[in-house]
Amino acid sequence: MRLTPDQLIFWQHGFFKVNATMAFTWGLMLVLASGSRLVTRKLSVGLERSAWQNLLEMVVTGIETQIQEVGLSQPQKYVGFLGTLFLFIAAASISTVIPGYQPPTASLSTTTALALCVFVAVPFFGIEEEGLGSYLKSYTKPTLLMLPFNIISELSRTLALAVRLFGNMMSGAMIIAILLTITPFLFPILMTMLGLLTGMVQAYIFSILAAVYIAAATRVRKPKAVTP
Repeated sequence: MRLTPDQLIFWQHGFFKVNATMAFTWGLMLVLASGSRLVTRKLSVGLERSAWQNLLEMVVTGIETQIQEVGLSQPQKYVGFLGTLFLFIAAASISTVIPGYQPPTASLSTTTALALCVFVAVPFFGIEEEGLGSYLKSYTKPTLLMLPFNIISELSRTLALAVRLFGNMMSGAMIIAILLTITPFLFPILMTMLGLLTGMVQAYIFSILAAVYIAAATRVRKPKAVTP
């Protein structure tokens, strides 16, 4: 039994190889890019809108609402990054219903790459919002003694993001694979449906945590109400 899709090799020449993680990741990216192109090619600003546009607006509006509730006052600025994270992880989980497909998020290399994207995005948005000097000073607050602890915190939460997503996705895939060998066909189907729900929850948690980290880096505060 394969623990991760990294162990399934499709092509290899010397040190260069294409495993299932790479193939399924690029395939999923192609499907998402093609789908977004098809959905957005004929957008309408009038009252008559297609069902796909209504679904798209519901998804985007829902993501923006969640981002704003986290504390980011300009969700349109972050919806591209955070929305892409959510849709990629969610699509990777939903695609498990396809026979022979293994979610790339069941590989530690994929979850590490996603966590590194968050690791880079946090200072990027923080510097863009506050400036380089002000952002770097935040690592020394409230005192200079906190500098190493704040740096360790940045690294540890990135590692936690990667390991948490990897562990949950891999364990779900392993449970289904084991049940397929020792139980009737109906029970693994139920477990697959449960795995889809778990995958959606993991996509939500990962995206929300990324939004929380970005909100903390940008130090977004709601403006105080002015009393007359």
